[in-house]
Amino acid sequence: MRTVLTTIGIGVGVCTLLCIVGIIQGLNKSFADQLASIGANSMQVSKFPWVMKGDWWEFRNRKDLKLELVDVVRAQPHIVAVAATAGRTADVSFLGKELASVRITGTTEEFAQVSNYELAAGRFLSDADDDARSSVAVIGAEVARGLFPTVNPLGQRIRVDTRSFRVVGVLSPKGEVLGQSQDLTAIIPLHTFLNQFGMKRPLSITAAVDSPENVITTEDALIGALRRARHTPPESADDFSINRPEQLANTFAQLTQALFGAALGVGLITLLVGGIGIMNIMLVSVRERTREIGIRRALGAKRRTIVLQFLMEASAVSAVGGALGTALGLAIAVLLAMVTPLAATVRPGTVAFGIGFSAFVGLVFGIWPAARAAHLDPVEALRYE
Repeated sequence: MRTVLTTIGIGVGVCTLLCIVGIIQGLNKSFADQLASIGANSMQVSKFPWVMKGDWWEFRNRKDLKLELVDVVRAQPHIVAVAATAGRTADVSFLGKELASVRITGTTEEFAQVSNYELAAGRFLSDADDDARSSVAVIGAEVARGLFPTVNPLGQRIRVDTRSFRVVGVLSPKGEVLGQSQDLTAIIPLHTFLNQFGMKRPLSITAAVDSPENVITTEDALIGALRRARHTPPESADDFSINRPEQLANTFAQLTQALFGAALGVGLITLLVGGIGIMNIMLVSVRERTREIGIRRALGAKRRTIVLQFLMEASAVSAVGGALGTALGLAIAVLLAMVTPLAATVRPGTVAFGIGFSAFVGLVFGIWPAARAAHLDPVEALRYE
């Protein structure tokens, strides 16, 4: 029974480590895929940073970005596309069907290029749509499914709050970024948006760089150009933020590292308890097998042979627990992938590490019992009853 309980303890520790590592690996892969949908070569100039550090009011009190800054951004080296955007949420409806909290984005012609959106049908917005303040919209895949399950959306008129818009395009599915659907959206011309929802809506400017290798160089040039255009004093901090997907990736990495550290601590404590259990079992085994050890020593068995025997037994017990914990961890990872959106993934190297580390725990905690067994006096051991 003691051996069974100890094996279970080792298994629980390995299972905990494997589950957490699998979840973290799945989160990292999912997050990397989501960031890829934004574009590694994109950057956004905004009043607010994506990763908020410091006083919120400090960012709130910054000057709004002006539309004229689009030309400043476009003039920088390696910039291949620029789009000004403003956004809010609104209800969108069609013939009695309604979707709440749809992301409405007012933007310009190059938005599809800087945001990595692709068209499934129709066309995207044009500068002519923006100049004419046209009531046209390009809708996301989720909006198309929700409002037009059996009807071709192109040419239909939807209502965004109180205004009617003609659908001219449908976007291909893009998925989620940080839990926010990129498909529950409707995109309309920027000046149409500002006329309907207010000219004082804060603007952001998104730009695409010709290659990821030139992003940092372009960002440095852009900071200087924007400071000059906004007449920022040399001694003052930037009164704008340049946001890049890499910043989100770094923040996410810090969060997952903290989670991994906490999980590693729990798993190691569990393995430590299991290791102490193995040591106690092996000490009991040494006592119960004292006469056997004495006979083997009397027949010429060397101390290192006795040590090796008990170390192998301790490692075997621990490895069995590790294998059981690994199997359970894999089953939990598969179950999570089946019943939740979380894509927990476990790599072969992680499995090998789990079993190998559990065997190592048994080896370490078996050293003292093995040494005691090897140093028993053969004469005294043969007298033991």
